[in-house]
Amino acid sequence: MIKILADSTCDLSKDLIEKYQIGIIPLYVHLGEDEYKDGVDISPEEIFAWSDKNDLTPKTAAPSVADFEEFFDKDGEDEYIVFTISSEFSSSFSNCMLAIDDMEIYERAYVIDSANLSTGIGLLIIYAAELAEQGMKAEDIVNTIKETREKVRASFIVDTLTYLYRGGRCSGIAALFGSALKIHPKIMVENGAMRPDKKYRGKNIKFVMDYVKDLEDDLKTARKERVFITHSGCDKAIVDSVRKYLEDLNQFDEILETRAGAVVSSHCGPGTLGVLFIVK
Repeated sequence: MIKILADSTCDLSKDLIEKYQIGIIPLYVHLGEDEYKDGVDISPEEIFAWSDKNDLTPKTAAPSVADFEEFFDKDGEDEYIVFTISSEFSSSFSNCMLAIDDMEIYERAYVIDSANLSTGIGLLIIYAAELAEQGMKAEDIVNTIKETREKVRASFIVDTLTYLYRGGRCSGIAALFGSALKIHPKIMVENGAMRPDKKYRGKNIKFVMDYVKDLEDDLKTARKERVFITHSGCDKAIVDSVRKYLEDLNQFDEILETRAGAVVSSHCGPGTLGVLFIVK
């Protein structure tokens, strides 16, 4: 049997995790001296409250080697395909490799550096689960996913610059003027790293919809199976407007909505929204 595992940065909902039978290994979130497990005993709202109170960005840490080992059976016959957040962001990938090395299960365990985050990883995970259901061999699934990896389009539009400033990703002056001018940066995930892209201006729905409309050319060349709307806590009216826009494109079989977990929430703050998909 092929078992598919992923660290918690994939931001898949409980329904999707259950539907595709994905094992989730949580990252750690450190709020000062207190340690929590992402998606288990800490919520994005609690992260925002702590960050605002302390004017700091929470720290996140990869699952330990021992954490990964708990998900493997040393003496069993199951094969494992494990997805991790980009190795540029975390040691999750290397810790998983060490766990496989310690348990000597090299011939039936595969680790995929997603070169992505959030549901950019989730898109690959679901595709792998579907291929496994179709009876594809584990090694062939891994090769197919690696060929697909560069076709993932992951980006987010950020509501506030405060959290990027706290995390050292923009200067205090930039954050001050950006907030005054209502500037909202688009963050792209490319080659396993995040980079700032276009800047948008305006309030609420306007800047979000401007961001989504700028994706239209890529959206029209996307694979039809699914698209994700992933956000760190946006008004329902905003999310509904994005969903309606995507529905009107008549491009996707399903439009999935998920909440962003600790990584996106900690570094980008509340009101962040991304549209993520795979191009053909």
